[in-house]
Parts: sequence; C-alpha cells; structure tokens
Amino acid sequence: MLNDTSAPEFILLGFPGLQKFRVLLFLTFLMIYLFELLGNALIILISNIDAGLRIPMYFFLSNFSFLEMCYTSVTIPRLLRDLLTGSHAISFQVCLTQMYFFFFFGTTEFFLLATMAYDRYLAICHPLQYPMLMDNHTCACLALGSWLSGFLTPFLPITYISQLPFNSSNQLDHFFCDTAPFIKLSTGNTFMANAMVFLVSAVVVLMSFLLTLTSYTLIVSTVCRIPSASGKLKAFSTCFSHLMVVTIFYGTVIFMYLCPHFGRASEMDKVVSVFYVIITPVLNPIIYTLRNKDVKRALQKVLNQVKNKSGLMDAFKE
Repeated sequence: MLNDTSAPEFILLGFPGLQKFRVLLFLTFLMIYLFELLGNALIILISNIDAGLRIPMYFFLSNFSFLEMCYTSVTIPRLLRDLLTGSHAISFQVCLTQMYFFFFFGTTEFFLLATMAYDRYLAICHPLQYPMLMDNHTCACLALGSWLSGFLTPFLPITYISQLPFNSSNQLDHFFCDTAPFIKLSTGNTFMANAMVFLVSAVVVLMSFLLTLTSYTLIVSTVCRIPSASGKLKAFSTCFSHLMVVTIFYGTVIFMYLCPHFGRASEMDKVVSVFYVIITPVLNPIIYTLRNKDVKRALQKVLNQVKNKSGLMDAFKE
C-alpha cells in the first residue's frame, strides 16, 4: 500500500483526560486482557478434552473463543504499551495493518454469531434431523466460510483508505486505528472512503443480524409450543448466553458504524469502543462458563482428574 504522505506516523491520543490515571488504566486493562485470554483458552481446552462437549455447539464456541483472543490481541497489547511507555506514536503501515486485522476478526465474529444462532435453530427446531444436517463436514464448512469471509471483506475498503493523502494533522483521536478518526485526518476527498466503510459495515452487520434474528424468532416460536415448563426452560437455557453476547456486541457496533457521527463527541465513541473492543470479549468466558452447566461439569471433571493425578504422584513419592 503506497501513500504520498508527509506524516510517516500518527499519534494515538487515547484517553488524554485520564492521563493521571494511566497506571490504573494499564493495570485494569491488563487484568481484563489476561482474564480474557485465560478464560477463552480454558473454553477451547475443555471443549476439546471432554468427549461430552464434542458436538457442533462447542465446536463453534471453540472457534469463537479463539477468535476473541485474536480480536482483542489486535488492539489491547498496543494500548497497554502506550499506557505503560507514554509513547503513542504508530506508523502509517502499522496503523493500516491494525485496522485491517481489527475488521477481519470483527467481520468473522459477525458471521460466526450468525452461524451459532443457525446451529441452535437446527438443534431446537429440528432435533431429529440435527445430527444429519449439522455433521462434521457442514460444521467445518460453516466455520471456514466465516473465517474466509472475514478475511476477504476488509480488503477493498482498507486498500482504498490507504491511498488517501495525509499531510496535515497526524493526531488520531482514538486508542486504536479505527476507520472514522483515521479518514477524518485525510486532506483529500473522503466521501467515497466513508461511503465504502458504511456500505461494507451495513451489509455485514445487517445481513448477519437478520440471519441471527430469524433464527431466534423461529427458536422462540418453537419453544413456546413446548407443553412442559421444564422443557421450555431447558431450551431457552441453551441459547440464552449466546443471545446476551449477540445483543451487547450488535448494539455497540451498530451505534458506532451505522449511526450518524455528526454532533457526537469523540469521547463518547471511545467509551462505546471500549465495550465492543474490551468488555464484550471478556464476557464470553464468563457467560459460557458460569451460566453453562455442561462446561461447569466438564471443568469439574478436569479438575478432579488433575487432583487425582496429583494425589497419585504424592503417594508414589511417599
């Protein structure tokens, strides 16, 4: 990506009003990041170790957990470095790279959320045909399709943005390289760049949102026809956690990328960005472990196995 620019690097302003709390912010974000990494890694480990969790629902959850680890690793380590060193400089090429991978993993997340909703629809609405409709080959194709779509989607808008001229202010009013504040610094005609980002975001977000909404509408319709209260509760419990993640993630992203920016303070954008960049990913391991009986059972089983092995080792030493 070539660019005729006299600003070889940008300055990420981050949270200028909170500079005196820099150490506190660093420790807070570091703890959240480590918890998110360990929590999602634990979900992946348990889903692959426990034979009872080797079903499509947990296959997609493993993909989603790995995706969340990649998604947060695009922005949080850089933010931590800036808070720790006080240096907020980032080169033009690194900024574009961060922007590309942020939208790569973000787009993949939308498609994976829609895929997980479709999986729950088949499991609840078509339980007898479910093993045949969602076999290993279908699961692999749906997961691969989500990752490949996410990989290809940002190419055109990011390539176009890279050709914009930047030769005036290089202060980027955000804590990572997001499209809106980045394009705002360009001295050229930015209409096409903004239109392209909006169009791609609208297609990805609305398409995946409609697929997810349709799946849950059919699920609710089916569950309401279940005669027993315990059957309804069991059916809702299998998709409640997923629905929580979907609601928070879609709500914040729609506000950021599909709602008009005019008259909106940049500080508000940063606060909302913290939710879908930092807060939402850390909710994934909390929701899927604390609210999921299968995962808690598998975790307890693994802990018991570790405890038994430890006991055997101590007995052998004696």
